[in-house]
Amino acid sequence: MTFKLDHIVHFVKSPEEAIAEFKKRGLHAVEGGKHEKLGTYNALSYFGLSYIELIGLFDKQLTDSGARIKYSLRDTFRNDHYVDGLSRIALRTTDIEAEAERFRNLGLEVNGPDAMNRTRPDGSLVSWKLLYVGNSSEDLELPFFIQWDEGDEERQEDLTNRRIISDHSAGNVKIASVGFAVHNLEETVEKWSNYLGLDFEEVFVDESLNANAQKLRLPGVDLIFYSPNGEGIVAKTLDNRGEKPFLVNFEGANQEAEFQIFDATYRFSKYI
Repeated sequence: MTFKLDHIVHFVKSPEEAIAEFKKRGLHAVEGGKHEKLGTYNALSYFGLSYIELIGLFDKQLTDSGARIKYSLRDTFRNDHYVDGLSRIALRTTDIEAEAERFRNLGLEVNGPDAMNRTRPDGSLVSWKLLYVGNSSEDLELPFFIQWDEGDEERQEDLTNRRIISDHSAGNVKIASVGFAVHNLEETVEKWSNYLGLDFEEVFVDESLNANAQKLRLPGVDLIFYSPNGEGIVAKTLDNRGEKPFLVNFEGANQEAEFQIFDATYRFSKYI
């Protein structure tokens, strides 16, 4: 069992406007395509094979009227009342059927795996399988899981040839960590560690966010959980949206910066 960060889902009113905002910050972003049966469409910003999905609606009625799959992204968007902000993360696996069985054995509710696809702007089709898992007693939604029909090397070459993966003028940036706002820090980290088979570190204080924090380590990316010590962005996220991802940290940038895009916080760091 080895998971990798596949992508971070950022719900936005307009993926087109999100592309423009990313480009202003020196981040390469492109049109993705339509999920024809789901009423959604996206834009993509890649960092290696990990990426940020800027997803919005082209047909809200279709999104609302479709079959409700518990713990699905569409379920998340609807429960969030379609507000801008970070929604979920997706983890990549190479044996999604085995993971489904393992999650069942851990006592989680499991939906899938289900075959999915979308049409790219050039008319080509990209396909994958999705798995949703969860526990209705927990506020922070678990990651969902993806297995692409193409292998990593094949996808990397194809995406590079299509210039979907390309250089960022902000520098040789990569996703260093994703931050989650939670109420009960150590309990949440222990559960995610057990579900995902990840090691965790000791609790530390992040004074810049006025929060206690704890890390889980994915290959190449940290998942950092924050519980507020007082006023600040972590407390505000919990008050406004509940337990959610709220922060993406990049490293390898050519500047130090922090900025907001469609109610999500992004940070550039020069250091790797």
